[in-house]
Amino acid sequence: MSDTLLGPDTASRPDPLPDEHLWERVVTRQPGDFLYAVTTMGVYCRPGCPSPRPLRRNVRFFPTVDAAEEAGFRACKRCDPKGERARIAKAVVEAACAQIEASETIPSLEALAARAGYSRFHFLRLFRDHTGVTPRSYAEGVRARRLSAALAGGTRVADAVADAGYGSESRVYEKTGTLLGMTPGAVRRGGAGESIRTAFADCPFGRLLVGATDKGVCFLGFAEPDEALMGDLRRRFPRAQVVADDAALADTVRAVLAFLEEPKQALDLPLDLRGTAFQQRVWQALCRIPAGETRSYAQLAEMVGNPAAVRAVARSCATNPVSLAVPCHRVVGSDGDLTGYRWGVPRKRALLERERSARGG
Repeated sequence: MSDTLLGPDTASRPDPLPDEHLWERVVTRQPGDFLYAVTTMGVYCRPGCPSPRPLRRNVRFFPTVDAAEEAGFRACKRCDPKGERARIAKAVVEAACAQIEASETIPSLEALAARAGYSRFHFLRLFRDHTGVTPRSYAEGVRARRLSAALAGGTRVADAVADAGYGSESRVYEKTGTLLGMTPGAVRRGGAGESIRTAFADCPFGRLLVGATDKGVCFLGFAEPDEALMGDLRRRFPRAQVVADDAALADTVRAVLAFLEEPKQALDLPLDLRGTAFQQRVWQALCRIPAGETRSYAQLAEMVGNPAAVRAVARSCATNPVSLAVPCHRVVGSDGDLTGYRWGVPRKRALLERERSARGG
C-alpha cells in the first residue's frame, strides 16, 4: 500500500496503483483492514460502505483513520469509519436494555425512545440493528429468563409466573414452546424423574462425554476434564438421575469418534434437544450447513427467516448442548474470522480442516 497519499485538491495527479485487490474489495463491498477516500467528495470510507461506487481514478487508499484525516479527508456519515455513531448507538441500546432488565413490567416503546432522545421509529430501528430483536421481544426474553431461573430454582409455578411479570399461568402455558421449550413444570423439575445415561471416551481433542435420555442424546461435550464436562451436564439437568452406562451408549460413542476421525457425513444421532422455538430453528438450520462449509451469523439468521436476529442467532449457537451433532463450529464472523467457540477456536479450526480434507477440498 502506497504511503504517498493525495488529498482532495490533487485529484488530477497520476496515482501509482496500489494492490488491485483493495480496489476489488471496494467494488464488491468486502470488509478489509484499510480505508478508501474519494477525492471528488473529500470523504473516506470503509471498503464495505453502501454508498455508490466511485470511479477508480478518484480513489485513494489509506491504512488508518489518522492517515486519511491527515490527507484532508473527513469521515463518511454512512459507513461511520471512525465508529463514533456506532459507539453512541451501542451506549443508547445498552442503556435501554438495562432499563428493560430493571423494570418489573415491560416498558413501552414510546417511553424507551423518549428516554433515549430519539423518535419512536429511529429508536426501534437502532435497537433492532444492535440486538436483532424489537424492544418488546427483548423484554419478553428477559421475562422468560426470570421465569426459567425461578422454576429451575424450585419456585412454585404460580409464584414464578407472578414474580416474572406474567398476568396469569394460562398465558405462560399458551406460549410454553416459544418461552421455555417445555412446560413450566418440566423446567421446575430440572430433569427430576428422568434418567440420563452417560459415557466418557478419549477423542482426538481430549476427553468426550455423551449424555442421553430415552429420547436421544441431550448432551455432547469434549476437550475438558471429566469433572468439568459432567458439571456442565448437571447444570442443564440439576435434578435428573445421572448414570454411567458405557454399554448402552457404545454405538453412540463409536459414531461420534468415527465422525471426528473422518467427518464425511453428518453426525446422525437421535437427539433430545430442549430449547425455545427460535433456538430449535437455529439448531435445525445449523444441521443444514454441509460439512466443511461455513456460514456467517448473518447468513444463518437469513436461513431461519429473521435476518435482523444476528445476535439472537449467536446466542442460540452458544447454548447448543450437542456440539458436533448440531455443528455450530460451521458458523463464522462476517469477515470469515472463526470468532468464539465453546470448545476453543483451535478446535473449531481443526474440525473445519478435517471436514474439508474429508471432502477432498
